[in-house]
Amino acid sequence: MSEQTPTMTRRERLRAETTREITAIALAQLAEDGPGAISLRGIAREMGMTPRAIYSYFATRDELITALTGGIATDLADTVEAARDAVPTADTGGRLLAWALATRAWALANPQGFRLFFGDPVPGYQPPEDGPVERASRRICGGLTRLVADAWPLAGRHQPADVSWSDFPPAFFARLQDEDGAEIPPAAAALALRVWGRMHGLVALEIHGHIGAVVHDPAALYRTDMLDLIGSLGLTPPD
Repeated sequence: MSEQTPTMTRRERLRAETTREITAIALAQLAEDGPGAISLRGIAREMGMTPRAIYSYFATRDELITALTGGIATDLADTVEAARDAVPTADTGGRLLAWALATRAWALANPQGFRLFFGDPVPGYQPPEDGPVERASRRICGGLTRLVADAWPLAGRHQPADVSWSDFPPAFFARLQDEDGAEIPPAAAALALRVWGRMHGLVALEIHGHIGAVVHDPAALYRTDMLDLIGSLGLTPPD
């Protein structure tokens, strides 16, 4: 007999709904006035709550930001990994394209979340060292780098060879360590950063409103650029 997920109590449902409303208002504050505008007291005023009541949900502003960015980062990691894993392992070019298109689609559906995760840091906020943001960042950074490493037998033929792990901060190296201990050449990691720059660059321009005024079809532009990127790695671009 399979286990059933316990039904939430009315109190738990109300708490979950209030938590979602708090995070939604925090994202709206971010969108309107930037990352420094996120304020528990401001959220409490908008919701008609007392500061004491809202602190029972998040004890500090930093706790709210950690929950908010952690949820955003985890959702993005889940999205790109699911898109990648829907393509056969042998099709590295297809998996890279799926990752890129999923990144753009997620960003367009979550523009405030994209700005919070990839934009300017929140003044005075320091994320926990091994918190949800860091764990999701490792998945995103490591996942893309391993895709580029899969392409390395072809892509590496035309890449600089004089790259060593000493060229990177220790924290970056740590993010790339696979659970099974698979090794990634440092030159492949450097190439992955350049790949990420191309994937991320057009998306960032689009999210900040700089593409629509000059291109009728941003989706077509992005796909064409990603296909060109995949071809430059020596892979066969997907149809």
